[in-house]
Amino acid sequence: MKKIISSWIGIFVGCTILAAGFVYFINPYNLVPGGVYGASIVLHNLFPSIQVGTFGYMFDIPLLIISVLVLGAKLGARTIVAALFTPLAMNVLSFLSYPSEEALHRLDPTQLLGGSLDMSDHLMLTSVIGAVVIGVGCGIVVRSQATTGGTDIVAMILQKYCHIRFSKAILLVDGIVVGFGLLVIGFGIGNPDDATQPSWHLSFYSLIAIFVTSRVLAYVINGEKNDKILFVISDMQLTALHDYILKDLDRTATCIKSSGLYTKADKQMLFLVVSYKEVIGIKQKIREVDPKSFVVVTDAYDAFGEGWKELPMVGEVQPE
Repeated sequence: MKKIISSWIGIFVGCTILAAGFVYFINPYNLVPGGVYGASIVLHNLFPSIQVGTFGYMFDIPLLIISVLVLGAKLGARTIVAALFTPLAMNVLSFLSYPSEEALHRLDPTQLLGGSLDMSDHLMLTSVIGAVVIGVGCGIVVRSQATTGGTDIVAMILQKYCHIRFSKAILLVDGIVVGFGLLVIGFGIGNPDDATQPSWHLSFYSLIAIFVTSRVLAYVINGEKNDKILFVISDMQLTALHDYILKDLDRTATCIKSSGLYTKADKQMLFLVVSYKEVIGIKQKIREVDPKSFVVVTDAYDAFGEGWKELPMVGEVQPE
């Protein structure tokens, strides 16, 4: 019950953080960080009276229906709630953050929260901060076993019918959205009389936002990914190293019987996974015990089991 309650809280908190990232750092500056809400920002420039969150509904609801009809996907309650709550939170925050309907339609950053959060002269900073906030919010939602729908559904359709890898499909969809933004916002199709925008190089800030969001999202979902695998091969028994692993590191390892291909002599090989902070200490201990050991250190993409993460359950969202 605690896990269920915490996951639902995580969904609402994550969606609110995600919406805040767009409302305060992305939307007012016409940045287009790909995805459904990037396309919604572009359409808002064409139809200012319709808010970004409302356009989000226009995309999300049909895409959720398509995912059921075309992909046969079973939409969980968490995903449906996240996809419907995020645009609502975005519209509510926008309504509360601007003093007038005119400012709301224009998404005027000089009137955002009374002008206290105007970052028009710091587009690099606002694109990075906005991307970090969005990545954190989206990561919390995914860790709560939900998704916000959107362009990942389009990517899955492209993967199924066009045989394009999912990651490349996401990149393709985001690229199309950014290109759409370049035409409408950068080249002034949406606001031909507005000469205040820094024209086409808004797209470069959008690309920065896309990259930062993806990195932060991966970090929130998967952690640092800094665990290391060590293979230690020695002619000795390495008893002192065993004691160091068990007592000092409070970990365990696997002893594998092996033999040299050339000498045919029996050897001992230790296989163990440690955090990156423990690598230096264990290498020093290996040098102390047997400086002639053959040691290989490599990255561990994921580690499951006692002392590490639990194996995922069936149907659990495990994005990479």
